[in-house]
Amino acid sequence: MSDADRERWNAKYEGAACEGTTEPAAHPLAERALALPLPDGPVLDLASGPSGSALLAARAGRDVRAVDISGVALARLAAAARRDGLSERISVEEADLEVWRPPADAFALVLCTGYWDRALFGPAARAVAPGGLLGWEALTEAARRARPSLRAEWCLAEGEPAALLPAGFTVLEQGDVPGGAKRRLLARRTAAPGGADQ
Repeated sequence: MSDADRERWNAKYEGAACEGTTEPAAHPLAERALALPLPDGPVLDLASGPSGSALLAARAGRDVRAVDISGVALARLAAAARRDGLSERISVEEADLEVWRPPADAFALVLCTGYWDRALFGPAARAVAPGGLLGWEALTEAARRARPSLRAEWCLAEGEPAALLPAGFTVLEQGDVPGGAKRRLLARRTAAPGGADQ
């Protein structure tokens, strides 16, 4: 992403703050994932925004790493964490997800609910620890029909993202959100990406 992208997202979140927007709700995919068995370990929230999901995970006793290009969104999340006594649980990192990559095998849950980049998806999946979960929601091609200005690379193709999972993952669920403009995936890593059990 460019500096223009960063400025656009910062302006969006500054505008939301000026409108008095309350704390964002946790995403349904985060709620679903956190209700399932997970191994020990932290949560990674990619393209987090101010992230009610990060707050939910922290309240559940998980350490959370929230990564986003918008410093404004991350400042709002950090302020909410301080207000709720969760600062020790949530760390924020301002980064461009077109180039930033997570460490492998490091997270009990990797979550991304509003961003799509095929180049990031594989490294994000490899960041899931054995037994952990990957939760992803992104726009589909149907969203482009409604909004022709959307770039094709921002939208999931047919069968994605499940079709792009590395070996060693089991799809728990994948389906279009009602309306068809977004698709959700929840998958569990059962083995190392090479396919060997751990």
